[in-house]
This record gives sequence, structure tokens and C-alpha cells, in this order.
Amino acid sequence: MAIKIYKPTSPGRRIHSVTDYSVLDKRVKTPKNLIVAFKKNAGRNNQGKITVRHQGGGHRLKARVVDFLRTDKLNIPAKVQTLEYDPTRSGFISLLAYRDGEKRYILAPDGLKVGSEIVAAPRTDVSAGNRMMLRNIPVGTYVHNVQIDRTQGSSVARSAGSYAIIVATEGESTLLKFPSGEIRKVSSESYATVGQVSNIDWMYVRIGKAGRVRHMGRRPTVRGKAMNPVDHPHGGGEGHNPIGLKYPKTPWGKHALGVKTRNPKKASSKFIVKRRN
Repeated sequence: MAIKIYKPTSPGRRIHSVTDYSVLDKRVKTPKNLIVAFKKNAGRNNQGKITVRHQGGGHRLKARVVDFLRTDKLNIPAKVQTLEYDPTRSGFISLLAYRDGEKRYILAPDGLKVGSEIVAAPRTDVSAGNRMMLRNIPVGTYVHNVQIDRTQGSSVARSAGSYAIIVATEGESTLLKFPSGEIRKVSSESYATVGQVSNIDWMYVRIGKAGRVRHMGRRPTVRGKAMNPVDHPHGGGEGHNPIGLKYPKTPWGKHALGVKTRNPKKASSKFIVKRRN
């Protein structure tokens, strides 16, 4: 994919760029059973209290039902019908038409063409869009939509441009290397899709103006040092001052930087072979 830059007709437009969507299919008739109303809670819990700040507003969205697992369609070939935009995710999606007549959405890998045929099977060809067990994928292959836990759906490498590299397969486990540098051990019987998630240049898009951020549902973030002492530990003082504390704090007085959030007692921590850089 490419990045589109417009003529600088205004200060916001000058540093503004967007993803080039000309490669996507326009005016696609989405199956009604694959559209779900997407209700936003604006960061509030079931009591109406804000638990996640800076959320609210944004454009009304309708989510597409994406099949992340595809294991109930093993050995059934499917034809790629469309390459579409999904308003609720950064990567593109593709509509598959299976030979048994069913249609489903999947995450579109980079390089997938409309009209090509893909399949999910324990072992199949190593080509973009095919899904198979990790033990049958060669070392050095890019994969995405990885199933970390065999009892659950795929949960890793699903955003635009994401991928994992197969480093080695040893018995019942496969080593995956992520762009962060982390190397993780995963079951060799877990499924993954060959290729890298589409819309690779998404990370280079420049928002350009505040209004575009509000369309995404993100509200303004006020600096703590700009507040009063009653509202934030960094607040108070005349004019511009440093925070004047031993360490940066959250609005509730806890450490704000350098805090380890991973629980070493969690089951997933023992599968990390090498920590991220």
C-alpha cells in the first residue's frame, strides 16, 4: 500500500496524509449476517463511571464479523471475492466464498489478490492467505493471526503490518520472533496464517489535525502540570515549572514510568524465551 499526500491548502492539510485506498473494492454489498452494530461505551463501566480516560465521540461504526480461526473450514478451498476496508481495524479484510456456499471475512494478508484461491488445512502450500499448523510452516516464514492458546482463538499479530517470524520448531513447540525482539514458545499444533497483515504503511500515516483524532473517538489529553494541585500530583505553581517530584505520577499518585505490568505468575510468562528489546 501507499501513502497519499495532498496539496498543502491549509495548516492541517500540510502535514496530513492518508492511506491510499484505491486498491480496495468500492461499493461492496456486505452480507447482513457479517455486520454487527458496534456500541461504544466512551470508557465507562456498567455503573457509568469513567474507567478509561480520553474516550468518547467519534464516528458511528459497524463492525464486520471476522473469522480469525478458520479451523471449522479445514480442507475446504475458498475464493477471494473482495479486498475491503474495515472501520474497526487498521488492516484490510477479504471476503471469502467457500465451495460449500458459505461466505466469511478474514484478515487480508499483504499481496493477496482478488480471485485467488486459499485454504486452511493442517498442511498446505506456503502462500499468502493459507492457514496451517505451525509445525508444517518452514523456518523464516512470516505469519500472522497466530493462535497462542490452542483452546482459544487467534490473538497475536492481527493489526496492520503485523507479523511473526518462525525461528525454529522443536518437538511440540515452535519459537516465534516478534518485531519487538521477543521470542516466544508456542504449541506446534497451533494454527497461523502465512504472510504479513495488509496495509503495511499504516504506521506512517500522519493525522495532521486535532479534528481527525476526534473522529477516531479520542478526546483531548490534559497535561498534569497544567492542572491544579487538587486534580493532579504534578499540578500547581506559577508559570511553567518542572513536576518537582521524585518520579512522575499518575493522577492517583502511583508510578507513571518504568512500571512493570507483566505478572510473572501468569501462565503465559513462562513461554517467553527472550524478552523484548
